[in-house]
Formats: sequence, C-alpha cells, structure tokens
Amino acid sequence: MDRMLYVAMTGAKETLRAQTVNNHNLANVSTTGFRADLAAFQSRAVDGTGFASRVYATNASVGWDDTSGALLTTGRDLDVAINGPGWIAVQAADGREAYTRAGNLQIDPTGQLKTATGQPVMGDGGPINVPPYTSIFFARDGSISIVAQGQTPDTTSTVGRIKLVNPAETDLVRGDDGLFRVRTGAAAEVDPKVKLQGGALEGSNVNVVEAMVNMISISRQFDMHMKILQNAEGNERQASQLLSMNR
Repeated sequence: MDRMLYVAMTGAKETLRAQTVNNHNLANVSTTGFRADLAAFQSRAVDGTGFASRVYATNASVGWDDTSGALLTTGRDLDVAINGPGWIAVQAADGREAYTRAGNLQIDPTGQLKTATGQPVMGDGGPINVPPYTSIFFARDGSISIVAQGQTPDTTSTVGRIKLVNPAETDLVRGDDGLFRVRTGAAAEVDPKVKLQGGALEGSNVNVVEAMVNMISISRQFDMHMKILQNAEGNERQASQLLSMNR
C-alpha cells in the first residue's frame, strides 16, 4: 500500500511535467531551428525514516534531440541555414555569447545584423554591422558580401563573417531564452568545418506524429495513476471496515 501510494502520487505529478515538455515541443513545431526537448522517467528511493519499499517517480530532462531539421528553401537574402552540425554565435541579453540554429536574420535601422528574436549576430570581432547595400550574399564559410549603395553590381566588398562554432553536445546547455551556451560559460572556438547555406532555413526537428502519439500515451499514463490512487483509497476503506468489525 505504502509503495503503491508513492508511485501513483508522484507518477501523476511527473506525468504532468512530461506532458508539459511534450506540449512545448508541439508548440514549436514551426519554430525555425528548434531542437526538441527529451525527457525520461526514473524511480528513486524516498530518503528518511519509513519503509524501504517507498519509491517515487521523477521526470527529468535528458537533453535534446540533436538531429537536424529539414532545410527549407526560401530565396530570401537574409535567410541562412547551417548545413550539417554547428551553431550560429549570437550575443544574448546578458551580453555573453550564446548559440542558435535559427537563421532567419534581419538588419535593424542602425545596420546591426540580428536574429528574428533580436539577438545581435556575432562575427570575428563582435556583433556584425552591415553598411547600406543594394544586394547581400552569405558565403558557405559565413562571410558576408554586399554591393554597397551607389556601387555597380560587379563591385562587392566583404563586411564581416558570421562566427560558426560546433562545441560538443555534452558541453552545451539550453537556457530559458531558448539559446544554447557552453556549460562552463566560456566562448566556443570557431570551427571552419561548419558550413552555411544561403536562401534557406532549417525547420524544427519535432516529429509531429510522434509528439501527438506521445501526448495520448502520457494522458493514458496519468489516468492509470489516478485509478491506482482510487484503488488505494478503496482498499484503505475496506481495511478500515474489517478492523471495525473485529473490535
């Protein structure tokens, strides 16, 4: 009885947390460069005095799905996608370097190159600024070339290069803002093997069908835990009746 109550009670709570993670993935099925969160259930012994049979369930993040999303051709000059492993370096709100796969870039009125969510894109010497131009092109190594306003189409100049990195997955941690950072807080080194593809975006790697099936499965698990609690309550009621009859 004691073990059943702990498993059912904590299982119901942690199942709701698992559903939250799954719903978060579903909500980001159309988010550019999104990496699906992964979660897993574990059983742990209850510390302290009491029966050794007491265990409880936990649901914890075990990282994220590192598979790449589909590359979608957009033809937009400021859209870039990483072809293969790697990350685009940006400046987070706290001023530190962070990393993203979302390449739907924009240029603000001051000429600063930013992500769609407003983070400045980092170059070799810091945030990248782009002068007024008539056309822009991103090379595979992250170099940014433009035809400046007032220049002929055959006159191009390189104005910067996006910092492309590829730290080990185990060294990265995802923040509440959706950006990834090196666990130690240090900046990752440039990796020349990381390549960009211009005029394209990487879609989310969330598998919609799998996430929907998982949502149904988690809902059934929650129902099962609630039924176990109801059975435990019924067993307790019957035990109380038997004890009262023997008095």
